[in-house]
Amino acid sequence: MKCPYCGKEDTRVIDSRPADNDNSIRRRRVCDACSKRFTTYEKIETIPLIVIKKDNNREPYDRSKIEGGILRACHKRPVSVNQIKKAVDEIETEIFSKEEKEISSREIGEMVMSKMKDLDAVAYVRFASVYREFKDVETFMDELKKVINQESGEKFPNS
Repeated sequence: MKCPYCGKEDTRVIDSRPADNDNSIRRRRVCDACSKRFTTYEKIETIPLIVIKKDNNREPYDRSKIEGGILRACHKRPVSVNQIKKAVDEIETEIFSKEEKEISSREIGEMVMSKMKDLDAVAYVRFASVYREFKDVETFMDELKKVINQESGEKFPNS
């Protein structure tokens, strides 16, 4: 590993510990040439994942798109950044555990919807209104009725 300060390759690990919920390793290193210390993170390389969009275009998977959608839906709602990060981590784990090279945006959207139900009912309806592209008030009301039924103890129907 090259030293980021002097560029020499004479570095060694002085401490290692798990990081990011055991998904990576944090390594503390020291440069033998200039004696400066720096930190590196080692993470398992995942298979490149391609997302198949509604129009059949393909693009590389981008975690920030899921995060952004959830953040927008949770705007001014009592949902912490840690809850959002945890939900995104769980969705991402579910996506990569499929071990597929391609996944449809529809599948990802359904996974997000499933997590949103547990996060916050209002945020869920916000996300659903954009994701499902509600065309009229009637479709919006149908989704609201499902949420109300869930909160009153009835089983949430799969949509």
